[in-house]
Amino acid sequence: MLPPAFYPASGPPVFSRSDFGSDFRWGVSAAAYQTEGAWNLEGKGPSIWDEFVRRRGRIKRGETAEVATDFYHRWRDDLDLLKQMGILEFRFSVAWARILPLGKGRSNQKGIDFYNRLIDGCLERGITPWLTAYHWDLPLALQRLGGWTNRSVVGWFTDYVQLLAARFGDRVPYWMVLNEPMVFTGAGHLLGVHAPGRRSLGAFLAATHHAALAQAEGGRALRAVLPAAAQIGTTFSCSYLTPARPGLARDERATRRADALLNRLFVEPALGLGYPVADLPVLGWLDRYHQPGDDARLPFDFDFLGVQNYTREVVQHAPYVPLLWARLVGAAARGVPFTDMGWEVYPESLYHMLRQFAAYPNAPRLLVTENGAAFPDQPNLMGRVPDLARQAYLQACIGQVLRARQEGVPVEGYFAWSFTDNFEWAEGYAPRFGLVHVEYETQRRTIKDSGHWYGQFLAGEPVVRPGYAGLHDSVTAS
Repeated sequence: MLPPAFYPASGPPVFSRSDFGSDFRWGVSAAAYQTEGAWNLEGKGPSIWDEFVRRRGRIKRGETAEVATDFYHRWRDDLDLLKQMGILEFRFSVAWARILPLGKGRSNQKGIDFYNRLIDGCLERGITPWLTAYHWDLPLALQRLGGWTNRSVVGWFTDYVQLLAARFGDRVPYWMVLNEPMVFTGAGHLLGVHAPGRRSLGAFLAATHHAALAQAEGGRALRAVLPAAAQIGTTFSCSYLTPARPGLARDERATRRADALLNRLFVEPALGLGYPVADLPVLGWLDRYHQPGDDARLPFDFDFLGVQNYTREVVQHAPYVPLLWARLVGAAARGVPFTDMGWEVYPESLYHMLRQFAAYPNAPRLLVTENGAAFPDQPNLMGRVPDLARQAYLQACIGQVLRARQEGVPVEGYFAWSFTDNFEWAEGYAPRFGLVHVEYETQRRTIKDSGHWYGQFLAGEPVVRPGYAGLHDSVTAS
């Protein structure tokens, strides 16, 4: 039996795709570095992750993404699989170093040709392409010039996205500027657990300000080139935060500080609200990286915001953690169900974060551009992958999206993470998020039961929460 957390008491007990309306977008997401492989083929330059994975002890089991899921060679079959599953919206990212091997200067035509083939392949199959310009894989040549800590990165990035718009904008209707800037700045420059592996408050603050500028300037660069009908967004990682001891003032304050860092640091500058310094005073140190006119450059009128949520976090005051004075209390320590990533199973987190983003007075419409869970799953003797836990998690989360939508939250799409199992950054290949199982030794694909369910849901099959099974026949008949 699944733990009760998979099926929160709130939310609709029975629902189907039609409850979301005909304009709601349904898809899956993927990322270049996690899937493409072909890390040094046909003119591609190295990225910071190509270098980072070779450092001893940085990736569990010493794994690399040199091959990953070999999407670079298998994209046709994978798109056929998407169509077979009835999933007709595909979010993918472009590898910057495949387009510009040195990050700037001369472009690589073979890399451009690959993405042209991919985009055309989507359209030929009736699949709408959604393009993310940057999903963490900065060209290594730019890192050697300081990367995100060098203010010049804003110009390098805007030149890059304008090239993407010029080459692909006639066929790609939906664009995302950055993927989760809080993660690639925080994990990459403050904690050192992601590429480029830096552990420096100064590096983090510099990268933060430059990424926030690039987020807005990248949007403006796209808008200057793309057709008027193109939709431009960007994406944010987020977690619903609750105090470990509700009502205790120091835990409540710690939760506000953590919220400013983890959930608000990039969205509020984009919306013209500035950095959330009042709740996290250390962000005042960002001033040392400001130049005249930056306050006016940080906002951009995005058409949509991508909300990327997987869990909630419980926050406790921590006097030994300088500047933040807070720590996260892990799911295992709290005795609650958790995934292979150690993240609490808490589908209602998605509802709360949609509400939080929608509460900004000038927020555009929202899409869930990533949501999913990693659980251990392998093919059984019959060749099936019976991943009931993932299926239940996705059902519960989609129910929370509907709950938010029915309360007036302008959420207009849901993209599951991820299409296939893939290289999960510092965790290597062990965590499996995919709707499609990948046997990495042979690259064999098997649609998991969750993937079959998602396709059936998109075809109209209702979700019936446990305890409501008797309603199934009447719902189906209607």
